[in-house]
Amino acid sequence: MDRLLAMRSLVAVADTGSYAGAAEWVRASPSSVSRHVAGLERHLGVRLVNRTARSVSLTEHGARYTAFARRVLDEIEREERSLTEADAGLSGTLSIVCPKWLGSLDLGDAIADFSVLHPEVEVRLSLGGVQDRAYAFLDDGFDVSFHTRPLRDAHVRLRRIADLPFVLCASPGYLREHGRPGTVHELAGHDCLTHDQELCWWLETPDGQQAHRIGRSAFGTNSYLALQKAAVRGRGVALLPLRSAHTAVEAGELEVLFQGRQRSLHAVHAAGVATPGRVRALLDFVSRWFKDSAPRGLRPAGSG
Repeated sequence: MDRLLAMRSLVAVADTGSYAGAAEWVRASPSSVSRHVAGLERHLGVRLVNRTARSVSLTEHGARYTAFARRVLDEIEREERSLTEADAGLSGTLSIVCPKWLGSLDLGDAIADFSVLHPEVEVRLSLGGVQDRAYAFLDDGFDVSFHTRPLRDAHVRLRRIADLPFVLCASPGYLREHGRPGTVHELAGHDCLTHDQELCWWLETPDGQQAHRIGRSAFGTNSYLALQKAAVRGRGVALLPLRSAHTAVEAGELEVLFQGRQRSLHAVHAAGVATPGRVRALLDFVSRWFKDSAPRGLRPAGSG
C-alpha cells in the first residue's frame, strides 16, 4: 500500500465529502479512492469512514487520523518546497479576488501585511465579482480566490485557511428596551439586521444548533461592517463575524446573545504540478496570520 497516496485519498474524502469528489482531487477513480481508504483501515485496524448510500463522513478515529495525515502531507510539501526554492526570491504579480465582506474585514489586513513583508511581490487585490464556477477566477486572470463556499472541481486546489466564528449581538440599549431573547424562538419578536440574501440564522444552543428563519429584515445590507454599525446604534439584533465584533463587545457596545455557526475560510488556486512560490508564500502567511491574530472566544452574557 502506498501510504502517502492513501493519506491523500483520505484527506480528499474529508474535504469533499464523497469518493467521487475525492477522485477528482487525487486524479483517480472513485473505486481507487475507496480501495486506498479501505487499505488504510486494514493497516490501522480501525474504521476511518462511515459510508451510507447518500453520504460519507469521518469516524472519530478517522477525524484524528485525517488531522495527522494533513500534518504529514503539509510537512512533506514544506520540506520539498524548501529544497526546490532554496535561495529563490519571491517576485512577480500576485492577483487575488475575494468577496467584499471578506476583503473589507481582516483578510484585507492580512494581505496588506503580506505585501509589506514582501515588497518585491506586486499584489493586486479585487473585492467582489466572485462567480459561482469554482475556476472562474482563473479565467478572469486571478491567481488566488478566497471564499467560504465548499468547492469541488478538478481545475483548482483548495486550502483551508481558518475558521470564522459568528456571534449574534445586540447593543445594551436595545436589550434594555426590547428585552433579552432567552431562546432562539424569542427572536421572532425582535428587529433583525441581516446581510443580503441571509434568510436563516443557525445558532448554537444547549440543545444543539437551531435555525431562526428571518421573516422580516428591519435593516438589510451587503456589508457586515454596516450591520455592526446599525447594531451598535441599537437598531436591532445582528449576526456578525466574531473577528469584527469582538472589539465592540469588549468595549461594551454590543452583547453576545448566541454563538452562530462558524464558516471556513478557504483559498483556491490553480491545480497543477508546481504551485508558484508567491502563491504558496501568501497562503502560508495568511494561515499563520489568522492563527496568530485569533480573538478570544466570547460567550453570551450570563452563560457558564
